[in-house]
Amino acid sequence: MSSTASGWACRETAGRARPEPPDGVRNEFQRDRDRIIHAKAFRRLMHKTQVFISPDGDHFRTRLTHTLEMMQVARTIARALGLNEDLTEAISLGHDLGHTPFGHTGEEVLDRLLSRYGRSFQHNEHSLRVVDVLEKRGAGLNLTHEVRDGILNHRGSGYPETREGEVVRISDRIAYVNHDVDDALRAGVISPRDLPEGPISVLGQAMSQRINTLVRDMISTSRKRGEVALSEPVRQALIELRSWLFANVYRNPRSRENARADEVIQGLFEYYLEHPEERTKSDPDPIVETMDFLAGMTDRYALTTHNRLCMPRGDVI
Repeated sequence: MSSTASGWACRETAGRARPEPPDGVRNEFQRDRDRIIHAKAFRRLMHKTQVFISPDGDHFRTRLTHTLEMMQVARTIARALGLNEDLTEAISLGHDLGHTPFGHTGEEVLDRLLSRYGRSFQHNEHSLRVVDVLEKRGAGLNLTHEVRDGILNHRGSGYPETREGEVVRISDRIAYVNHDVDDALRAGVISPRDLPEGPISVLGQAMSQRINTLVRDMISTSRKRGEVALSEPVRQALIELRSWLFANVYRNPRSRENARADEVIQGLFEYYLEHPEERTKSDPDPIVETMDFLAGMTDRYALTTHNRLCMPRGDVI
C-alpha cells in the first residue's frame, strides 16, 4: 500500500452538535457504532424486508442482514486501503436506519404519496432524521459529523466528505445488487439464464465471484488512481446489473409483492392522516408525523396493522 493511500484515513472527528467529554476507552467513531447498534431503529431492521415480503424460507435477507453483509464488504476494502475501520463500520451500520418497510417498493410508494403534498421521501435523508431526531424520544444519538455525513450521502446527489464514506457508498451497491440477485434466484423470480450476459461476463456467474471481482477491483483501482473508485469496465457492469435488477425484480409490474406493499403503505398513510390521535407525536406537521410513523414500521407490524385498520373483517392480505 502506498503512503498516499494510508494517509487517506479520517483519524479524528470534527465534532458533535452537542459536545461531549471523551469516553476514555472508545474513540468517537466506536461510540457512534455502539449507539447505533443499541438504537431501536437498528433492531427493527431485523423485521424489514430487503426484497421479498414475508418470504417462505429462513435464508432470505432482511434489511439487517444486508447491513451486516455490506459492512463486511466495506470493512474489507477500508482495511486494504488503510482507512478508518471504526468510522467505516459506524456509517455502514447506520446507513439504512430510516428505510421503510417493504424495501425499494415501500420507499417508492411513500415518496409518491408524499409528493401529493410537495414533499419527498429518500431513505438516506430519513436515516439522518432517525439518528438526529427520532431516536431516544427526540433527543437523537448526537453522532459525529463524519458518521452523519456518511449516512446522508451513502446515496443520492450528495457525496461523502470522507474516504470511508465513499467506500460505504460503493460497498452498499456491491452488496445489495448481488445479494438481491441471489434472493431473487432463491425465490424463483428469475433463473440463472435470465441474468444479463454483459455484466455477468465481467463480474462472474456466482454471487461470490461477483463480489470478489468488485472488491478486488475497487482496492486495486483505488490504489492506482489515488481515489476511491472502480475501474470503468467493472463500474459499468455493476450499473448495468443494478438497472436490470430494478426492471426485472424491484419494479416488476407482475410482482404480487409490489402490489401488496403499495396497498398496505397507501392504506395506512391515508388512515393515519385521518386519525392523528393514533400517530406517534414526533412532529407538529401531520405529514411529517405520518411519514415518521410509517417509515419506522417493520413489515409484519405494517401488515398486521393494515389488516386490523383497513381491511373488511374476515378479509386479510
